[in-house]
Amino acid sequence: MEAFRKIALALTIIGALNWGLEALLGFDVVADLAGGRDALMAKIIYGIIALAGLVSLGYLFRDEPEHHRRIEQDEYEWQTRPPAGMMEEK
Repeated sequence: MEAFRKIALALTIIGALNWGLEALLGFDVVADLAGGRDALMAKIIYGIIALAGLVSLGYLFRDEPEHHRRIEQDEYEWQTRPPAGMMEEK
């Protein structure tokens, strides 16, 4: 599942860079490589990138894994714990 997430994120980044080039330079890399914006291959690539964006959107609203929260909690407890020499011994 992690590989699927990374592929979706990479495709989303590629799409974002393509739109950035389109906005800044008026150059559409996908259309240039696929034979024009209206070519079937370009439409397939645009569709795949759009699906990757939807998948990545789902990860944006997903809760973070439990082990990440546990590490943050342990780090907080470590920062608020008094030094060892200052603890009372009974």
